[in-house]
This record gives sequence, structure tokens and C-alpha cells, in this order.
Amino acid sequence: MSSSLENEPADQVQGILDLQSVLVRAENGSEFLTGLSKLAAASISEASGDEIECAVTVKVRRRPLTAAGSSERAVELDRLEQAIGDGPCIKALREMSPVIIDDGSTDARWPDLTKKFAEMGVHSSLGIPMEISDEASAALNFFASKPGVFTQDVFKQAVGFAAAARDILHLSVRIDSAHNRAKDLESAMQSRTAIDVACGVIMAQNRCSQAEAMEILTKVSSNRNRKLRDVAAELIEQLSGSSIETHFDE
Repeated sequence: MSSSLENEPADQVQGILDLQSVLVRAENGSEFLTGLSKLAAASISEASGDEIECAVTVKVRRRPLTAAGSSERAVELDRLEQAIGDGPCIKALREMSPVIIDDGSTDARWPDLTKKFAEMGVHSSLGIPMEISDEASAALNFFASKPGVFTQDVFKQAVGFAAAARDILHLSVRIDSAHNRAKDLESAMQSRTAIDVACGVIMAQNRCSQAEAMEILTKVSSNRNRKLRDVAAELIEQLSGSSIETHFDE
């Protein structure tokens, strides 16, 4: 059976591998997106022969926000577009299609933005959207100091990188969801264990049934206006001097 990577172009395969490495090393989402933006900037800089900067914009529900950048200036440029309220990146997210400013001096679509970009030494820009989920999307926002940098070949390279980044973002979301589900399961099992042990203590002390012990514990929880698990854990700590632990197979 052949791997799905075997069907991808060599440069895109390398992009996927590099992005996977960034994801593995990242300690949190912010660090991953920063690594992603730096890798995107380096990849497109190499393809274009010009120094490219990149920011990552994340759109949850309707509001786009700057999430990370390859440099402080990239973050500032992206935030400038957010402040103005429109531009290639925002339009790309809105229409889910890449948008280019080939030459800011002749592009009449966003005069306030291109003027500000020019003042900061940026004369061309490219926004490429990436769909993450039904409620969230992201975009790579590339900035170049010269007009005409995003040629057909460079554009193709950027779109390919964004496709690889989208796949890794999907993977990141799934990993995060699985991690959260595991934490929820662990918490639920710890709660159940603490309650069962506390009921056992009450049964021994009062020589009652499990149902009666549960009723006593529930009444204490209600009277103290505290969660059942917290009351159970407190009882165990009072008797044993330590909290309940739940062990999972590695």
C-alpha cells in the first residue's frame, strides 16, 4: 500500500514534513502558529528570491484576528489590515479564495491600506485562506517589499504550502480535541473513584447500604452547596491525609 505522501509533489511533501516537525516541537497553539508563519516566510522567500514576511490570521465565527507572525513587523502589518477592516487577507477569508495585491501603487481596491503598506515598505501582498472546521478558518498573509513578487510560480508555491499547512492545522485540531477528551475522561474517572471510595467509607462508618451512603453524601453536597466530587475528595483527605489518585495504562 502506498502512502498518501507519495502522490504529492516533492516540495509539498517536504513542506508537510517540516510542518509536522513544527507541530511536534510546539508546546502550544501560539507557538505552533508562530513556527508555521516563519516556515511559510522562509519557503516563499526562497521561491521568490525576495525577503517575504508572513502573518497568520485566524477567523473564528465572523471575526478575523492576527494569531502569529514571522516577525514583529508581519504582525503589525496584519493588524493594520484588521484595523482598516478589509484587504487581501480579509477578502481571501471572506471568499475562501487567494487574493493578491500585485502592485500597491496601482491597485485601487484598498487605497488606505496600500498607502499604509507603502509607508512601511510593503508594495505587494498575498492572502491565502485555509479552511480548518465549520466554525473556523485561517489565512496566510504574505508581504513583500517589491511589486510583482508573487508571480505565477511563487503563487503556486504559496498555495501548495497553504494546502500542507491546512492539513497540519486539521491534525493539530484533532490532536487538541483528543487531548481534551482524554482530560475529560480522566476527570470523570477521578470523580467516580473519589465518590465510590467516599461511599465505601460512609457504609463502613454507618453500616448502611451503598444507596444510603450515596444519599448521605448527596445531602452533604447540597447543604454545603459544593460539588459531589469535592465533598467526596474532602472526606477521603480527612481520613487518609492524601487525595485520591487514578492510574491509567500508558
